[in-house]
Amino acid sequence: MNFEFITLHWIYVASMAAGAIAIAIMSRNPKGVPKVDYFVAFLIPAWSGIVYMAMALGQGMVQVGNQITFYARYLDWVVTTPLLLLSLCLTGMYYVDKNKIIIIGIIIADVVMILTGLIGDLSTGINRYIWFSIGVVAFLIVLWLIWGPIRIIAQGQHRELYRLYLFLAAYLSILWIGYPTVWIIGPSGLNLVTQRVDTYLFVFLPIFSKVGFGLLDIIGLRRLKSPLNIPR
Repeated sequence: MNFEFITLHWIYVASMAAGAIAIAIMSRNPKGVPKVDYFVAFLIPAWSGIVYMAMALGQGMVQVGNQITFYARYLDWVVTTPLLLLSLCLTGMYYVDKNKIIIIGIIIADVVMILTGLIGDLSTGINRYIWFSIGVVAFLIVLWLIWGPIRIIAQGQHRELYRLYLFLAAYLSILWIGYPTVWIIGPSGLNLVTQRVDTYLFVFLPIFSKVGFGLLDIIGLRRLKSPLNIPR
């Protein structure tokens, strides 16, 4: 791996570390926000930074056919994307009992999305697109749950919470649409953009979707007027 690739990934690691530290500092004065929200928000950049450090050190990748598969990315995503969805669910159900069926359902759909993407990246020929298509279906299920059942639950609570949920859901949805888009136009798919562009996109997209989302979520929750009894 060249110097640019290594530098980009160390920048990513530093960004994740800074985000995790910022969330840890805010957790010392939670301002009514449950500790679990801070813990999940902290764990996302902490794990992601550790995994991307492997790529900065030249690990976490394998040659498949004529292209490189960065399997370390999937080791990151299979942990952090369920945690991101858990954070969104905890926000959408902030003032009410948590709907465990919905939470488990969206996490299962997300894990299917990530693992089918990995299988696709490790495949060759038409099989790549078969697995990619299955992952897209799982992604659509995730989006339906975000904008359907969870949104309805958020709507039935405090107006400020509902506005926060809509903002976070839109923020995460737009960024997450970027992932399959980059996958299909990059070396893993149609090869319409170079490996260099693919690397830049898969460095900066996660910075905004992980640290960016976590900070926006925690800051938004800290600004809410919390009732006396919040289900933990």
